[in-house]
Amino acid sequence: MLEEVERWLAARSWAAADRPLERLVEAKRQTGRTVSVVLPALDEEATVGAIVAAIRADLMTGEVPLVDELVVLDSGSTDRTAEVAAAAGARVVHRDAVLPRIPALPGKGEVLWRSLLVTGGDIVCFVDADLREFSSTFVSGIVGPLLTDPEVEFVKAMYDRPLETGAGRAAGAGGEQGGRVTELVARPLLNLHWPQLAGFVQPLGGEYAARRSLLERLPFPVGYGVELGLLVDALHTVGLDALAQVDVGVRRHRHQDGQALGRMAAAIYRTAQLRLARGHLVRPRLTQFERGEDGFVPRTTAVDTEERPPMAGIPEYAERRAA
Repeated sequence: MLEEVERWLAARSWAAADRPLERLVEAKRQTGRTVSVVLPALDEEATVGAIVAAIRADLMTGEVPLVDELVVLDSGSTDRTAEVAAAAGARVVHRDAVLPRIPALPGKGEVLWRSLLVTGGDIVCFVDADLREFSSTFVSGIVGPLLTDPEVEFVKAMYDRPLETGAGRAAGAGGEQGGRVTELVARPLLNLHWPQLAGFVQPLGGEYAARRSLLERLPFPVGYGVELGLLVDALHTVGLDALAQVDVGVRRHRHQDGQALGRMAAAIYRTAQLRLARGHLVRPRLTQFERGEDGFVPRTTAVDTEERPPMAGIPEYAERRAA
Protein backbone atom coordinates (compact mmCIF):
# COMPACT_ATOMS: atom_id res chain seq x y z
CA MET A 1 0.00 0.00 0.00
CA LEU A 2 1.24 3.50 -0.83
CA GLU A 3 2.49 5.61 2.06
CA GLU A 4 0.00 8.25 0.92
CA VAL A 5 -2.82 5.77 1.41
CA GLU A 6 -1.57 4.74 4.84
CA ARG A 7 -1.62 8.38 5.89
CA TRP A 8 -5.08 8.77 4.38
CA LEU A 9 -6.38 5.76 6.30
CA ALA A 10 -5.22 7.30 9.56
CA ALA A 11 -6.64 10.74 8.78
CA ARG A 12 -9.80 10.01 6.77
CA SER A 13 -11.27 6.80 8.21
CA TRP A 14 -13.65 7.18 11.12
CA ALA A 15 -16.37 5.40 13.05
CA ALA A 16 -19.90 6.78 13.14
CA ALA A 17 -19.60 7.11 16.94
CA ASP A 18 -16.82 9.67 16.50
CA ARG A 19 -19.47 12.28 15.69
CA PRO A 20 -22.48 12.12 18.05
CA LEU A 21 -25.82 13.33 16.71
CA GLU A 22 -25.83 16.45 18.87
CA ARG A 23 -22.53 17.51 17.34
CA LEU A 24 -23.89 16.99 13.83
CA VAL A 25 -27.06 18.94 14.53
CA GLU A 26 -25.05 21.84 15.90
CA ALA A 27 -22.68 21.77 12.93
CA LYS A 28 -25.66 21.77 10.57
CA ARG A 29 -27.16 24.74 12.38
CA GLN A 30 -23.93 26.70 12.25
CA THR A 31 -23.15 26.01 8.59
CA GLY A 32 -26.72 26.21 7.30
CA ARG A 33 -26.13 23.16 5.12
CA THR A 34 -29.14 21.12 4.05
CA VAL A 35 -29.23 17.34 3.65
CA SER A 36 -31.15 15.22 1.14
CA VAL A 37 -31.40 11.44 1.42
CA VAL A 38 -32.17 9.46 -1.74
CA LEU A 39 -33.23 5.81 -1.87
CA PRO A 40 -33.09 4.34 -5.39
CA ALA A 41 -35.70 1.58 -5.42
CA LEU A 42 -36.83 -1.21 -7.72
CA ASP A 43 -39.27 -3.72 -6.24
CA GLU A 44 -38.21 -3.19 -2.63
CA GLU A 45 -41.59 -3.21 -0.85
CA ALA A 46 -40.27 -5.65 1.76
CA THR A 47 -37.58 -3.27 3.07
CA VAL A 48 -38.09 0.31 1.88
CA GLY A 49 -40.78 1.16 4.45
CA ALA A 50 -38.64 0.26 7.46
CA ILE A 51 -35.71 2.28 6.11
CA VAL A 52 -37.86 5.37 5.52
CA ALA A 53 -39.50 5.01 8.94
CA ALA A 54 -36.14 4.75 10.72
CA ILE A 55 -34.72 7.85 9.03
CA ARG A 56 -37.83 9.86 9.79
CA ALA A 57 -37.98 8.74 13.42
CA ASP A 58 -34.28 9.24 14.16
CA LEU A 59 -33.11 12.07 11.91
CA MET A 60 -36.14 14.16 10.92
CA THR A 61 -37.57 15.29 14.25
CA GLY A 62 -37.68 18.56 16.13
CA GLU A 63 -34.87 17.40 18.38
CA VAL A 64 -32.76 15.90 15.58
CA PRO A 65 -33.45 17.84 12.35
CA LEU A 66 -30.49 16.32 10.51
CA VAL A 67 -32.24 15.32 7.28
CA ASP A 68 -34.25 17.93 5.37
CA GLU A 69 -35.79 15.77 2.67
CA LEU A 70 -36.18 12.05 2.06
CA VAL A 71 -36.89 10.94 -1.50
CA VAL A 72 -37.51 7.46 -2.87
CA LEU A 73 -36.70 7.35 -6.59
CA ASP A 74 -38.76 4.51 -8.04
CA SER A 75 -37.15 3.10 -11.17
CA GLY A 76 -40.17 1.16 -12.40
CA SER A 77 -41.27 -1.11 -9.56
CA THR A 78 -44.05 -3.60 -10.26
CA ASP A 79 -44.78 -4.24 -6.59
CA ARG A 80 -45.98 -1.88 -3.83
CA THR A 81 -42.65 -0.11 -3.34
CA ALA A 82 -44.05 3.37 -4.06
CA GLU A 83 -47.12 2.85 -1.87
CA VAL A 84 -45.14 1.48 1.06
CA ALA A 85 -42.51 4.24 0.84
CA ALA A 86 -45.11 6.98 0.73
CA ALA A 87 -47.03 5.50 3.66
CA ALA A 88 -43.82 5.50 5.70
CA GLY A 89 -43.28 9.19 5.01
CA ALA A 90 -41.04 9.49 1.95
CA ARG A 91 -41.63 11.67 -1.06
CA VAL A 92 -41.86 9.21 -3.94
CA VAL A 93 -40.79 10.27 -7.43
CA HIS A 94 -40.94 8.02 -10.47
CA ARG A 95 -37.85 7.93 -12.62
CA ASP A 96 -39.77 8.65 -15.83
CA ALA A 97 -41.24 11.85 -14.39
CA VAL A 98 -37.78 13.39 -14.03
CA LEU A 99 -36.28 15.08 -17.09
CA PRO A 100 -38.82 13.51 -19.47
CA ARG A 101 -37.18 14.94 -22.60
CA ILE A 102 -34.36 12.41 -22.11
CA PRO A 103 -35.80 8.86 -22.27
CA ALA A 104 -34.81 6.91 -19.17
CA LEU A 105 -32.44 3.97 -19.37
CA PRO A 106 -32.59 1.01 -16.99
CA GLY A 107 -30.04 1.06 -14.20
CA LYS A 108 -29.29 2.34 -10.74
CA GLY A 109 -26.91 5.05 -11.92
CA GLU A 110 -29.63 6.53 -14.10
CA VAL A 111 -31.85 6.95 -11.05
CA LEU A 112 -29.09 8.50 -8.94
CA TRP A 113 -28.27 10.98 -11.71
CA ARG A 114 -31.90 12.04 -12.09
CA SER A 115 -32.28 12.41 -8.33
CA LEU A 116 -30.11 15.52 -8.44
CA LEU A 117 -32.94 17.24 -10.32
CA VAL A 118 -35.60 16.54 -7.70
CA THR A 119 -33.61 17.18 -4.53
CA GLY A 120 -32.26 20.40 -3.13
CA GLY A 121 -29.85 19.53 -0.34
CA ASP A 122 -26.31 20.86 -0.26
CA ILE A 123 -25.32 17.35 0.82
CA VAL A 124 -26.83 14.35 -0.98
CA CYS A 125 -26.81 10.95 0.71
CA PHE A 126 -27.55 7.75 -1.23
CA VAL A 127 -28.82 4.64 0.57
CA ASP A 128 -29.80 1.33 -1.06
CA ALA A 129 -33.43 0.38 -0.49
CA ASP A 130 -32.87 -3.35 0.07
CA LEU A 131 -31.15 -3.10 3.47
CA ARG A 132 -32.50 -5.21 6.33
CA GLU A 133 -32.17 -4.42 10.04
CA PHE A 134 -31.44 -0.86 8.93
CA SER A 135 -29.87 1.66 11.28
CA SER A 136 -30.08 5.41 10.70
CA THR A 137 -26.37 5.45 11.55
CA PHE A 138 -25.86 4.60 7.87
CA VAL A 139 -27.05 8.13 7.12
CA SER A 140 -25.72 10.13 10.07
CA GLY A 141 -22.35 8.38 9.89
CA ILE A 142 -21.55 9.31 6.29
CA VAL A 143 -23.16 12.74 6.41
CA GLY A 144 -21.19 13.64 9.55
CA PRO A 145 -17.78 14.44 8.00
CA LEU A 146 -19.43 16.62 5.36
CA LEU A 147 -21.05 18.72 8.07
CA THR A 148 -18.03 19.00 10.35
CA ASP A 149 -15.05 19.13 7.97
CA PRO A 150 -15.18 21.59 5.06
CA GLU A 151 -12.28 19.82 3.32
CA VAL A 152 -14.23 16.55 2.92
CA GLU A 153 -16.32 16.24 -0.24
CA PHE A 154 -17.19 12.55 -0.67
CA VAL A 155 -17.77 9.90 2.02
CA LYS A 156 -18.31 6.15 1.63
CA ALA A 157 -19.75 3.84 4.26
CA MET A 158 -17.70 0.85 5.35
CA TYR A 159 -19.14 -2.10 7.22
CA ASP A 160 -19.11 -5.83 7.81
CA ARG A 161 -21.07 -7.56 5.06
CA PRO A 162 -21.96 -11.09 6.18
CA LEU A 163 -22.83 -13.61 3.50
CA GLU A 164 -26.05 -15.23 4.65
CA THR A 165 -27.27 -18.65 3.66
CA GLY A 166 -30.38 -20.65 4.31
CA ALA A 167 -32.84 -18.81 6.54
CA GLY A 168 -30.65 -15.76 6.98
CA ARG A 169 -27.78 -17.45 8.80
CA ALA A 170 -24.33 -15.91 8.43
CA ALA A 171 -21.94 -18.15 6.51
CA GLY A 172 -18.78 -18.70 8.47
CA ALA A 173 -16.82 -16.45 10.78
CA GLY A 174 -16.55 -12.99 9.34
CA GLY A 175 -18.91 -13.83 6.47
CA GLU A 176 -18.43 -12.11 3.13
CA GLN A 177 -16.41 -9.10 4.12
CA GLY A 178 -16.21 -7.11 0.93
CA GLY A 179 -18.68 -8.70 -1.45
CA ARG A 180 -17.82 -11.10 -4.26
CA VAL A 181 -17.66 -8.55 -7.07
CA THR A 182 -15.67 -6.18 -4.87
CA GLU A 183 -13.03 -8.78 -4.04
CA LEU A 184 -12.79 -10.41 -7.48
CA VAL A 185 -13.15 -7.37 -9.74
CA ALA A 186 -13.27 -3.92 -8.16
CA ARG A 187 -10.50 -4.24 -5.58
CA PRO A 188 -7.94 -5.67 -8.03
CA LEU A 189 -8.81 -2.96 -10.58
CA LEU A 190 -8.44 -0.19 -8.03
CA ASN A 191 -5.20 -1.53 -6.58
CA LEU A 192 -3.64 -1.96 -10.01
CA HIS A 193 -4.85 1.21 -11.73
CA TRP A 194 -5.90 3.64 -8.99
CA PRO A 195 -3.74 2.61 -6.02
CA GLN A 196 -4.68 5.81 -4.18
CA LEU A 197 -8.14 4.24 -3.71
CA ALA A 198 -6.79 0.98 -2.27
CA GLY A 199 -7.76 2.05 1.25
CA PHE A 200 -11.50 1.97 0.65
CA VAL A 201 -13.03 -0.98 2.47
CA GLN A 202 -16.29 -0.97 0.47
CA PRO A 203 -15.62 0.79 -2.84
CA LEU A 204 -18.82 -0.58 -4.40
CA GLY A 205 -21.08 0.05 -1.41
CA GLY A 206 -24.35 1.79 -2.19
CA GLU A 207 -24.26 4.04 0.87
CA TYR A 208 -22.31 7.23 0.33
CA ALA A 209 -22.76 10.98 0.65
CA ALA A 210 -21.23 13.90 -1.19
CA ARG A 211 -21.51 17.60 -1.65
CA ARG A 212 -23.91 18.53 -4.44
CA SER A 213 -21.26 20.87 -5.80
CA LEU A 214 -19.13 17.78 -6.54
CA LEU A 215 -21.85 15.41 -7.75
CA GLU A 216 -23.17 17.86 -10.31
CA ARG A 217 -19.73 17.93 -11.97
CA LEU A 218 -19.38 14.15 -12.33
CA PRO A 219 -20.62 11.85 -15.10
CA PHE A 220 -22.87 9.00 -13.92
CA PRO A 221 -22.60 5.53 -15.45
CA VAL A 222 -26.23 4.48 -15.81
CA GLY A 223 -25.86 0.95 -14.46
CA TYR A 224 -23.84 -1.16 -12.04
CA GLY A 225 -20.65 0.79 -12.70
CA VAL A 226 -21.91 3.95 -11.02
CA GLU A 227 -20.19 3.40 -7.66
CA LEU A 228 -16.77 2.71 -9.13
CA GLY A 229 -17.16 5.50 -11.67
CA LEU A 230 -18.10 8.13 -9.12
CA LEU A 231 -15.28 7.10 -6.77
CA VAL A 232 -12.61 7.23 -9.48
CA ASP A 233 -13.90 10.50 -10.92
CA ALA A 234 -14.15 12.07 -7.47
CA LEU A 235 -10.50 11.19 -6.89
CA HIS A 236 -9.47 12.90 -10.11
CA THR A 237 -11.72 15.91 -9.46
CA VAL A 238 -11.02 16.77 -5.82
CA GLY A 239 -8.09 14.55 -4.76
CA LEU A 240 -7.67 11.81 -2.18
CA ASP A 241 -7.69 14.07 0.89
CA ALA A 242 -11.24 15.18 0.03
CA LEU A 243 -12.45 11.57 0.20
CA ALA A 244 -13.25 9.68 3.39
CA GLN A 245 -14.95 6.59 4.80
CA VAL A 246 -16.94 5.90 7.97
CA ASP A 247 -17.54 2.59 9.75
CA VAL A 248 -21.31 2.21 10.23
CA GLY A 249 -21.45 -1.36 11.55
CA VAL A 250 -23.07 -4.24 9.68
CA ARG A 251 -24.88 -4.21 6.34
CA ARG A 252 -27.46 -6.89 5.60
CA HIS A 253 -29.28 -7.00 2.30
CA ARG A 254 -30.61 -9.24 -0.44
CA HIS A 255 -27.82 -11.09 -2.25
CA GLN A 256 -27.84 -11.49 -6.01
CA ASP A 257 -27.37 -14.75 -7.88
CA GLY A 258 -24.21 -15.64 -9.77
CA GLN A 259 -25.46 -14.54 -13.17
CA ALA A 260 -26.47 -11.12 -11.89
CA LEU A 261 -23.04 -10.79 -10.31
CA GLY A 262 -21.47 -11.64 -13.66
CA ARG A 263 -23.37 -8.82 -15.33
CA MET A 264 -22.36 -6.49 -12.53
CA ALA A 265 -18.72 -7.46 -12.89
CA ALA A 266 -18.79 -6.87 -16.65
CA ALA A 267 -20.32 -3.39 -16.21
CA ILE A 268 -17.75 -2.49 -13.57
CA TYR A 269 -14.89 -3.66 -15.75
CA ARG A 270 -16.28 -1.62 -18.63
CA THR A 271 -16.57 1.47 -16.41
CA ALA A 272 -12.93 1.06 -15.38
CA GLN A 273 -11.83 0.47 -18.97
CA LEU A 274 -13.50 3.67 -20.14
CA ARG A 275 -11.72 5.65 -17.47
CA LEU A 276 -8.39 4.10 -18.34
CA ALA A 277 -8.61 4.70 -22.06
CA ARG A 278 -11.72 6.83 -22.61
CA GLY A 279 -12.42 4.40 -25.41
CA HIS A 280 -15.07 1.78 -26.06
CA LEU A 281 -15.20 -1.95 -25.67
CA VAL A 282 -14.93 -3.79 -28.97
CA ARG A 283 -17.90 -5.94 -28.00
CA PRO A 284 -19.90 -4.57 -25.05
CA ARG A 285 -21.86 -7.78 -24.55
CA LEU A 286 -21.63 -10.65 -22.09
CA THR A 287 -22.55 -14.26 -22.79
CA GLN A 288 -23.49 -16.47 -19.84
CA PHE A 289 -24.83 -20.01 -19.69
CA GLU A 290 -27.89 -21.65 -18.17
CA ARG A 291 -28.67 -25.34 -18.18
CA GLY A 292 -31.70 -26.16 -20.27
CA GLU A 293 -33.48 -29.40 -21.16
CA ASP A 294 -30.91 -30.18 -23.87
CA GLY A 295 -27.78 -28.92 -22.17
CA PHE A 296 -26.28 -25.49 -21.61
CA VAL A 297 -28.00 -22.58 -23.29
CA PRO A 298 -26.13 -19.34 -23.99
CA ARG A 299 -27.74 -16.08 -22.89
CA THR A 300 -26.21 -12.87 -24.17
CA THR A 301 -26.95 -9.49 -22.62
CA ALA A 302 -25.67 -6.01 -23.29
CA VAL A 303 -23.14 -4.54 -20.88
CA ASP A 304 -24.07 -1.06 -19.67
CA THR A 305 -22.37 1.30 -22.10
CA GLU A 306 -24.14 4.58 -21.42
CA GLU A 307 -23.09 7.38 -19.11
CA ARG A 308 -25.00 10.52 -18.25
CA PRO A 309 -23.05 13.80 -18.46
CA PRO A 310 -22.39 16.00 -15.43
CA MET A 311 -25.72 17.37 -14.23
CA ALA A 312 -24.29 20.89 -14.15
CA GLY A 313 -24.53 20.93 -17.95
CA ILE A 314 -28.24 20.05 -18.12
CA PRO A 315 -30.35 23.19 -18.85
CA GLU A 316 -33.25 22.07 -16.66
CA TYR A 317 -30.90 21.63 -13.72
CA ALA A 318 -29.34 25.05 -14.19
CA GLU A 319 -32.81 26.62 -14.34
CA ARG A 320 -33.91 24.83 -11.18
CA ARG A 321 -30.82 25.85 -9.25
CA ALA A 322 -31.19 29.46 -10.38
CA ALA A 323 -34.85 29.65 -9.34
